[in-house]
Amino acid sequence: MGKKDSLVSKGRYELRYRSDQCLNCGHPLDVSDKYCPNCSQANSTKKLTLKDFLDEFFSGLINYDSKLLKTLTALLAKPGTITKDYINGKRVTYTNPFRFLLSLAFLYFLMFTFNNNFDNLDRAASKFDGRISAGVPVAYNVKSGAFSTDSTELKKQTANVLAQLDSTDPGTKDIKDGVDILDSLMVAVNLKKVNRDSLMAADPAGYFKSVEEDKSGDGTFSTKMEFFGRMIQLDTLYSFQQAQEKYNIKSSFSNKMAFQVSNSFLKIVDHPSRFINSTISKMPFVIFLFLPVFAVFIWLVYIRKKYTYTDHLIFSFHNQSLLFILLILSLIIDAIFDVTSAAIFIIIFSVYLYLAMKKFYGQGTFKTIVKYLFLNTIFTFLAVFAVIMLLTGSVFTY
Repeated sequence: MGKKDSLVSKGRYELRYRSDQCLNCGHPLDVSDKYCPNCSQANSTKKLTLKDFLDEFFSGLINYDSKLLKTLTALLAKPGTITKDYINGKRVTYTNPFRFLLSLAFLYFLMFTFNNNFDNLDRAASKFDGRISAGVPVAYNVKSGAFSTDSTELKKQTANVLAQLDSTDPGTKDIKDGVDILDSLMVAVNLKKVNRDSLMAADPAGYFKSVEEDKSGDGTFSTKMEFFGRMIQLDTLYSFQQAQEKYNIKSSFSNKMAFQVSNSFLKIVDHPSRFINSTISKMPFVIFLFLPVFAVFIWLVYIRKKYTYTDHLIFSFHNQSLLFILLILSLIIDAIFDVTSAAIFIIIFSVYLYLAMKKFYGQGTFKTIVKYLFLNTIFTFLAVFAVIMLLTGSVFTY
């Protein structure tokens, strides 16, 4: 009788609602089965009411919060213990390390971009005359040290420079009217650029064809980039297909890449904050590609240990999660007290990582320190490489 009473539950889980077959997967059930052992769905035939729906929602929420608190407590208070428990089978108690790290990574980078006013970069970029770097014809005034897009000034400067260069003795350092050679060379270089720009504007298709027919290959790709950068601004091109049709350009990998890089560079110059935010948004995914590679080195360093590669990967995920937790705390403190505390939390993490390695792998102080220094060196190299690849990829695909 006592056993029967213990089976009775309230609401949807009363015995009268129990079924002998799972409504979700069809698995055979016993009256004592509150949940299906095959798919974990509740064994109940009762129609779902609003009260039942809210009860299940808050029950699941509380259950997740319980796991989250236990995970945070274990991570902060017992370095290395949570990984040891997890790989030994104690998994329901803690949140999944992969999802947990991904959530923390997204939260951190979201807070990081919110905390930093990258819009100031856009305002600074708007003050810079991007037309100079994009190839718009300019004249350089050696007296004022400024560039001008005025055509009259351009012609005047051209005539003056040619006259000065013709009348200058090669052995002297001074030029007529006090203009030195350095300033004259700057103007001459600018004039050469203007000549290229004039050729591009006058006959874009012919100019690009001459670039492609240049067999020397010296600066061909950079010249193509310069051409596309100029034409994107002059003709408002939005895609390589437009340039291909308009200037009769071959659909080659080099041409497509030159157009993409030029287009991306112009967009970065115009709106650097968008580029930074776009790059940062990719960081969580880069971490998930980066850590599995780093776990290979951990596996090699501890190859004599009984742990599998997956065990080392879980260890790295747990420690990286702790790093994000500390960095999130740093952002919160910085926002409240207007300080910079990241360095302090990095030091705390460094100590934590040593303790986690010693606890999880169970080796002595000397061996742990040597492996700690080696793995951190590898981590730094891999992190720098990952950031460089991310920035390069962002430039090519932005």
